[in-house]
Amino acid sequence: MQPSEPDRSAPFWHGTTILTVRKGGIVAVGGDGQVSIGQTIVKANAKKVRRLGKGDVIGGFAGATADAFTLFERLEAKLEQYPSQLTRAAVELAKDWRTDRYLRRLEAMMIVADKDVSLVLTGTGDVLEPEAGIVGIGSGGNYALAAARALIDGPLDAEAIVRRALDIAADICVYTNRNVTIETLKA
Repeated sequence: MQPSEPDRSAPFWHGTTILTVRKGGIVAVGGDGQVSIGQTIVKANAKKVRRLGKGDVIGGFAGATADAFTLFERLEAKLEQYPSQLTRAAVELAKDWRTDRYLRRLEAMMIVADKDVSLVLTGTGDVLEPEAGIVGIGSGGNYALAAARALIDGPLDAEAIVRRALDIAADICVYTNRNVTIETLKA
């Protein structure tokens, strides 16, 4: 019996939580550190959020780690080609991701942000700017997103909202832990 092809219609970026929040002139991107294979935690302190380019872009990923690092490298090349133009670089990456036979097979999803814009990038060619500057991806993404939306009008700053929302997501999502990495930029 031949192994079946993966079901590409189902979301495959289920094992993490990445969240971005813009508030008060700050953009914060945070993610948990859990790496799971099936029902087993294989690493608890992975860094899924990092600075890209010359440090003026923050990226976070959900999905296959090697695939995400390949996409980060490609995005950094696009940022060199289109300096200070995150949206243009992201669109060019999305075009390549959708049309290149090798890249099409990569199973990851990304959030990227600079001082001006936050974007979600997917392998289906999507480059989406979230409403209200808040977006979450991964298995705990919707939990963190809901928590951040509830907290956005309160006294917490962007980084504190990301930290609290990721903590709430960790209470709900078994693929999310409390070993978080948060990067911030002044918008």
